[in-house]
Amino acid sequence: MAEAATIPDGTEVRARWGSFAWSEENVRKANEILGRYPAGREQSASLPLLDLAQRQVGAETATQGWLPVPVIEFVAQQIGVPYMRVFEVATFYTMFNLAPVGRFHVQVCGTTPCLLAGSDDVLAACKNHGLTKGRTTPDGLFTLTEVECLGTCANAPMVQINDDNYEDLDYDRTTAVLQALARGEIPAPGSTTGRRASCPAGGPTSLTAMVDANHDYCGEWGDVAMPDAVQREAAHG
Repeated sequence: MAEAATIPDGTEVRARWGSFAWSEENVRKANEILGRYPAGREQSASLPLLDLAQRQVGAETATQGWLPVPVIEFVAQQIGVPYMRVFEVATFYTMFNLAPVGRFHVQVCGTTPCLLAGSDDVLAACKNHGLTKGRTTPDGLFTLTEVECLGTCANAPMVQINDDNYEDLDYDRTTAVLQALARGEIPAPGSTTGRRASCPAGGPTSLTAMVDANHDYCGEWGDVAMPDAVQREAAHG
């Protein structure tokens, strides 16, 4: 499903990113990240530092960001481990882009729940908007990738675009999201049908008094007999 990127590491990449260093703001953030881990455990910072580096590259290129090989090498030097240890992390997680992407990275979930709910229509909308899997549009605006489960199965089909999820999609709603992004607008993330979180279509059907605030149902439900084991535990503190 997820396409393997061809990782560029030529002279041009080295010339552009070989002198990569944290921005002034990211020096502070990187130090904060490293401060979370005890001495000798700096390798644990691989994931958040790679994310920080990708975001900095994105800010410098007006894209979602990616991880050139020299940038991965920089992160490895920061935490004092061999390059391969950080490269392993970068290649394992699809959240990291190993090749340049567009301003909006459209990641379409094609795993079974989304497929059964209509992800083919989502991909068709992307295709008819000029997006091709594994490629960036000529204007540099969109990159399309089909990925494995993104964990929003209850609201399938869905896509992740940069940091935001768009859910309950069909052909028309996907088209509307892409058109809004192309106009420079950022549609509200979440369900495109208006439902809250993963509530059932039409709204909650149980515990409805707790939608907007905590509500004590005890008085309405009356006394509920506790199982013997619970009573014994309560009696003994």
